[in-house]
Order: sequence, then structure tokens, then C-alpha cells
Amino acid sequence: MLGSTEIIVLVVVIGVLIFGAKKIPELAKTFGKAKGEFEKGKIQGDQELKDFKGEIDNISKDKEAKSD
Repeated sequence: MLGSTEIIVLVVVIGVLIFGAKKIPELAKTFGKAKGEFEKGKIQGDQELKDFKGEIDNISKDKEAKSD
């Protein structure tokens, strides 16, 4: 069974063979930007979900107050 270090080394070697040594930094930069955008989207989605749940809670509280 391969450990994480061996897998990383294998991926780097295969990447160099496929893309060439000059393309690796560009690919790493692209993946870094993509990860950053993914994290931003995840945070924004979580915030929108939290806001939506708050709106639902407010609506249900308003209905309870009106029924009293």
C-alpha cells in the first residue's frame, strides 16, 4: 500500500512527464486560485443558508404571534 508521501511524489513525477517542468507552477497557481474561489463560494453559500433559515424562523414566529 502506498503512503501519502509516495502518492504525492508519484503525482509530481507523472505531472512533470505529462505537462513538462515549466507548466507545473502554472498548474499549481491555477489550482490554488480555484481552491480559493471554491472556499469563497462555500462561505457565501453557508451565509445564504443561514440567512434563509433565519427568515424562515422569523416567519414561523410571526405566524405563532398572530395565532395567539
